[in-house]
Amino acid sequence: MEIGNPFKDFIESEEELRSLVGYPSELVKNKVITYIDHHCSSFISKSPFLVLSTADTSGFCDVSPRGDSPGFVHVLNETYLIIPERPGNKRIDSMRNILSNPKVGLLFLIPGLGETLRVNGRAALVKDNELLEKMAVRGRKPLVGIGVEVEECFIHCAKAFKRSGLWEPHFWADQETLPSAAQILFEHAKLPNSSAETIEESLNESYTKRLY
Repeated sequence: MEIGNPFKDFIESEEELRSLVGYPSELVKNKVITYIDHHCSSFISKSPFLVLSTADTSGFCDVSPRGDSPGFVHVLNETYLIIPERPGNKRIDSMRNILSNPKVGLLFLIPGLGETLRVNGRAALVKDNELLEKMAVRGRKPLVGIGVEVEECFIHCAKAFKRSGLWEPHFWADQETLPSAAQILFEHAKLPNSSAETIEESLNESYTKRLY
């Protein structure tokens, strides 16, 4: 069955878009800095989680989470930071994109804080042993780091978090109603001789034994 495009009415110019949403305030226009100052460095040191946005040369986009103890991202100086690449599923989507297109966007979160820190810049995959050793956990250093040359830093307002109630437990769904990752993987992958139960066991083993 062919599925038609449900969108019929499009915005096709920035002028039309501006007529709808308006223009930013002077504060918003002037909040961007081009280096990591002590405020940004402090924010990053307290953040246990970030979202990494990349795209390949054709423009196909990817967004991927990165998380660890607060301070897992190391600020090297006012221009450079490095993110440890911990063990994952080996798709390496973000890293493959960086090899072909170094432009990246980072969104740093601190639990309980509505404002986020946005960082844009150019990334490279680095193997500097001295840097990687400093990011070792439980005696295991990352094989690769994502080094970022910062081009923009700015604070993003808390409206999305306030609207979503993300940090407010009374907005959270009951655990029993949450999606099952194992069931989704089972039905999407359709692997022979597998079940949601065996996939759940594999996930739990990965979470308990292969975090680093």
